Amino acid sequence: MRISAAPILTLAEKEFRDRIRNRWVLAVALVFAAFALVIAWFGPAQQGSVGFRGIEPTIASLTSLVIYLAPLIALILGFDAVVGERERGSLDLLLSMPLTRTELVLGKYLGLAAAFASATLIGFGAAGISLASRLNSADFWHYSGFVASSMLLGFAFLSLAVLISVIASDRARASGLAIALWFFFVLIFDLLLLSAMVMIGGDSYANLFAGVMLFNPADVFRILNIFSSSELKAYYGLASALPEHLTDPLPMGGVMLAWIVVPLLIAIVRFKKL
Repeated sequence: MRISAAPILTLAEKEFRDRIRNRWVLAVALVFAAFALVIAWFGPAQQGSVGFRGIEPTIASLTSLVIYLAPLIALILGFDAVVGERERGSLDLLLSMPLTRTELVLGKYLGLAAAFASATLIGFGAAGISLASRLNSADFWHYSGFVASSMLLGFAFLSLAVLISVIASDRARASGLAIALWFFFVLIFDLLLLSAMVMIGGDSYANLFAGVMLFNPADVFRILNIFSSSELKAYYGLASALPEHLTDPLPMGGVMLAWIVVPLLIAIVRFKKL
């Protein structure tokens, strides 16, 4: 079936404007900017000092924060993208227009992704501007990579949110599934993996455990921002935790893209069967 760009972009623009109108983008941008600035300037307070320590420990701390915040924000943003329209009775109206089910899902997703990307860029961009005088070109490149990977993490969980929205029968079930998904990927997954490493012996099965980490977009994000830098590996004491070939940002970026594309494709296929 042929996909037309015009209805996709029209619906995406509507979704984006709705998020701008209800000040969602501004609120999330302020949250990101505030946390980034506090961590950058006051992160060392627990060690008895205050001030900017450098980009690497700052990104290390921000990574831990984003792993909690970005998935939650993305899931909240997208869990009712389709099921919400169904409950409001507007889904049938949308489908009566010259708009296929594939175009509807893609338009919804692109509009929400644009809102998340805008909030991320504005928030972390504002923090980056305030730190610009203390960053060299390498630091700026590293920080830009962190911001880009933060957006990819949000896009991945937004894809999962859209999938939930398609398969859930109502908003209550969709919100419950979204919360359960957040708990699993952000909290439970690593706890189970760590327990398995302790019981089985992590050194003997390093490649296996490293491969299992790829089944969690939050861990892929952590790899991109911690393990790909030798300094950050030393900072966290994890220099031997991953095989060297998994510390390359390019394949890890490809894995993150797969986390964005695959759930969205499944959502489209499932929605076409409804």
